[in-house]
Amino acid sequence: MDLRDLYLDTKKYLDSEVTISGWIRNHRDQKTFGFIDFSDGTCQKHLQVVYDESLKNFKDVQKLLVGCAIEIQGKIVKSKGNQDIEMQASKITLLGDCPEDYPIQPKRHTREFLREQAYLRPRTNLFQAVFRVRSLAAYAIHRYFQDRGYVYFHAPIITASDCEGAGEMFQVTTIPLDKIKGEVDYSKDFFGKLTGLTVSGQLEAETFAMAYKKTYTFGPTFRAENSNTKVHAAEFWMIEPEIAFCDLDGDMDIMEDMLKYVVKYVLDNAPDEINFFDSFVEKGLKEKLTKLINSKFTRIDHQDVIKILKDAPVKWEFEPEYGEDIAKEHEKYITEYFNGPVFIKNWPKDIKAFYMKQNSDDKTVAAVDLEVPGAGELMGGSQREEDYNKLLNRMQELGMESEGLLWYLNLRRFGGCVHSGFGMGFERLLIYLTGVDNIRDVIPYPRTPKSCDF
Repeated sequence: MDLRDLYLDTKKYLDSEVTISGWIRNHRDQKTFGFIDFSDGTCQKHLQVVYDESLKNFKDVQKLLVGCAIEIQGKIVKSKGNQDIEMQASKITLLGDCPEDYPIQPKRHTREFLREQAYLRPRTNLFQAVFRVRSLAAYAIHRYFQDRGYVYFHAPIITASDCEGAGEMFQVTTIPLDKIKGEVDYSKDFFGKLTGLTVSGQLEAETFAMAYKKTYTFGPTFRAENSNTKVHAAEFWMIEPEIAFCDLDGDMDIMEDMLKYVVKYVLDNAPDEINFFDSFVEKGLKEKLTKLINSKFTRIDHQDVIKILKDAPVKWEFEPEYGEDIAKEHEKYITEYFNGPVFIKNWPKDIKAFYMKQNSDDKTVAAVDLEVPGAGELMGGSQREEDYNKLLNRMQELGMESEGLLWYLNLRRFGGCVHSGFGMGFERLLIYLTGVDNIRDVIPYPRTPKSCDF
């Protein structure tokens, strides 16, 4: 049986004989008895196993080291110690041995050390909790959209489109590097053109929104940004819904509803993990998450945010300016000012992407960023420009080649309509949910500059 089932219904198994399989987390052997701290990975809790000389292989069991895989038969009883229950073992069988040089010993390891042991770190308490929450949050996201009639769209990983226009794409080529000299003729390459790993599935997802009304992507994206900050990785996962017949206000409604749903699902279904994070990672995490799902999100224009910041009795490191982006310090102040999450909308068009709906003032676009307390920007979205000529003119203003995006422009010609969407970095959500503040610690195998070891 699994420990998860045991702890879900302890009364059912009390004084019963059961068989469990898992790993030794710690082992304290005495002269005539011993204690094994046992885990099988199915829940955050461990089980204390007690054994004595009555075991036929008592001396062999005493030699078992941390990391060994074992099968145990025994009775579940009320604990005489700090635990609610423990197991009195009647048989312990070694299934997989583990030597003394096993790196994950029962002591405190730094996160930097555990990144070097990424293939073993899921066996530690912290990462057991992190990756279980990652699994639950992923399920909650799918469940939210599936229950509301969205079609799950698998965006291509290899693409000829740079959605953000930032030029930070990894190139995909079959041309040997030692053959590349001077200007490359990509017409002779595998795809016959310059291609790269996607930075976003949004543009392709819009094609499905024009057929199914509601669609979403949830998959890996890539960015060749040479950055070593705590929130940047070269490979990360994005959730990107696209909704037809939906304006910016409707977009914000969905953003708020989805985030609250996912946070509540994790709170309801991972109480042990959330309590662990609250105790050992971020004090007050549970209160922060509970407050979010009970909050009404503020909606305010970018220019009004800048006015609040300029009027604030604060000496800023970066002075806020109309027409410019806001800094981390500004995000923090605004969420504290409104005492909760804040939608900042109608941004200056010159600092936003080409596909965003141009407002009538010709200075701003119908874009929105969601700022949340303790994390800053968590989600970003916009109403998409549905006017063919306006979109084409904007692309030309930015010096973009329109030929490769004719299919995207044609969505405006062939039954186009008002539509909106947003994106949320999955790892940024996990940082918020767990309090673990480095993106390298919420993704199984982080890909960062000079780091691709597994």
